[in-house]
Amino acid sequence: MKLNHLKASVRSQRGQGMTEYIIIVALIAVAAIGVFRFYGQTARSQVAVAAQELAGQNSRDARNQSTASAASAEAQADQNKNMATFNQGNAR
Repeated sequence: MKLNHLKASVRSQRGQGMTEYIIIVALIAVAAIGVFRFYGQTARSQVAVAAQELAGQNSRDARNQSTASAASAEAQADQNKNMATFNQGNAR
């Protein structure tokens, strides 16, 4: 009888640990989505610059676009937002 109780306790603890892990992963995913919402275009532009440089091409235009994207993301991040104005200024 004690062995069955012990096995059930171990399964319960494993389930609790898995649930906590899933919650942490979900919170990290939500945070990552928020970061990429503001800085995703900047990251894509910087990868394009690196790819063009590796290919031996001129990346001036891509660098300018990356800088402009970073400035735009920074301006959006600096704005105070509330529930009424949350999605204003996000042209997507």
